[in-house]
Amino acid sequence: MSTSKKVILVTGASSGIGAAIAIKFSEEGDKVVLVGRNERKLHNVSQLCKEAGGNTLIIIADLTIDADIKRVINTSIEHFGRLDVLINNAGVPGSESILSDNAMRVFDEIISINLRAAVYVTHLAAPYLIKTKGNVINISSIGSTAICFRINSQYGASKAAIDQFTKCVALELATYGVRVNSVNPGPTKTDFMKRFGYDEEKQQQVWNTLLKATLLNKIIEPSEVADLVLFLASDKANSITGSSFVIDSGFSLKGLIEE
Repeated sequence: MSTSKKVILVTGASSGIGAAIAIKFSEEGDKVVLVGRNERKLHNVSQLCKEAGGNTLIIIADLTIDADIKRVINTSIEHFGRLDVLINNAGVPGSESILSDNAMRVFDEIISINLRAAVYVTHLAAPYLIKTKGNVINISSIGSTAICFRINSQYGASKAAIDQFTKCVALELATYGVRVNSVNPGPTKTDFMKRFGYDEEKQQQVWNTLLKATLLNKIIEPSEVADLVLFLASDKANSITGSSFVIDSGFSLKGLIEE
């Protein structure tokens, strides 16, 4: 499913879904801009991309800093001369009770990367995407609308906003031939639990719980999310815009059919 040697910008490319997306596009022979904060991990992903046939550019950046976001776009254009696909994948998990004294601090931290960064990156990238009639794919979550978790209002709100942002920007940019969609993964095998400081035993307990909560008895692989992203970025999806695509092994449905 060729994307015709396009230039792809992936934020949050150092691990998990972002890394899998970068590698998937590299397999198509595309040029991939890898954006993230962890230089060592980005170099590891870059090596895998090159082995897969891609051409990469690494940009170390903190997307909560406006100057870094500007540098990401400017450096990408200076290096590759164009931009065809923007993947807004950078994001952080997090939760805090609305009753907690830390509620607003956690809210600001999550919104700054999960929402504001995606909005600003898209704002700066849009003129270049218009030139190539490219597209934007935002990585959201089933936590946006389908599933609510206790003590997770900040994260859920950030992803619900991303879905609405997707629709509104799709309306605005359709005139220019630019498509905008979102992908909403369910339980995906990434290292997000390590960010919470869970030990191996606790991680396995959580994975087992999530596994049992799926219809297909299956945790999603990052490469499966990447397959969906690749399709949406390709010419085979030319009639798709303003849509959100759930990939969750039936996680969001199981509670509706259980007796």
